[in-house]
Amino acid sequence: MFARLAILLYAIVSYAVFTVSFLYALGFVGNYVVPKSIDVGSPTKLGEAILVNLLLMSLFAIQHSVMARPAFKRWWAKFLPLACQRSTYVLLSSLILLLLFWQWRPIPTPVWQTSGIAAWLLIGVHWLGWLIAFASTHMIDHFDLFGLRQAFVAFRGTEISGQSFRTPLLYKIVRHPLMLGFLLAFWATPAMTAGHLLFTLANTAYILVALQFEERDLIAEFGATYQDYRRRVPMLVPRLFARRRTDDRKSPRHVGAPR
Repeated sequence: MFARLAILLYAIVSYAVFTVSFLYALGFVGNYVVPKSIDVGSPTKLGEAILVNLLLMSLFAIQHSVMARPAFKRWWAKFLPLACQRSTYVLLSSLILLLLFWQWRPIPTPVWQTSGIAAWLLIGVHWLGWLIAFASTHMIDHFDLFGLRQAFVAFRGTEISGQSFRTPLLYKIVRHPLMLGFLLAFWATPAMTAGHLLFTLANTAYILVALQFEERDLIAEFGATYQDYRRRVPMLVPRLFARRRTDDRKSPRHVGAPR
């Protein structure tokens, strides 16, 4: 019972650290409220700023990708109980993010600057991206994704069951709405600086590469079910217009009918 309680408390602490890192990320990327953000901080030399920032993002990318792979999960299952593996992954990712926020070197050189309606539209898309990212975690299983479900199941002394393949809500439109949300939040800004652009380009490249590995793992886990899902649903960019044209071709209205 003591071990199960310790695992549960560990999961709650890990989730609390994630919550802090996520909330700080909102201010960091958008330059809101927080004392040190993507464009606010002590000035440094350009070469140093680029090197440090790339190293920080590489550290996050390596940890985030390597620990997510099935081979690594099998390896550390020898040392770490299954119930706290996801919490450990979440905790380390969150701590590295906080390190990135702390040590980030701003590069304030302007790339673009908008105002008026264009600026407000970009701000709206920015917050829509964060909303999509957060909501998409709840569309599958938020508490499983961040390790709480596993800890609660272990605390009750029952077996941790696997997750079934589901495609709720946004997952019927794109296969990775979480990553789509991040991309919208990173790119949509009325004032893009060189530092923000470096952050966005590096994270976009990482997301595109990491998704290839994730898709491979999902095919290995769900087989033909996931391959059929890949054929029907795009990865990141919704096929809204293509679907509309397909529906139109099937509709009698397509032939000379008023719209």
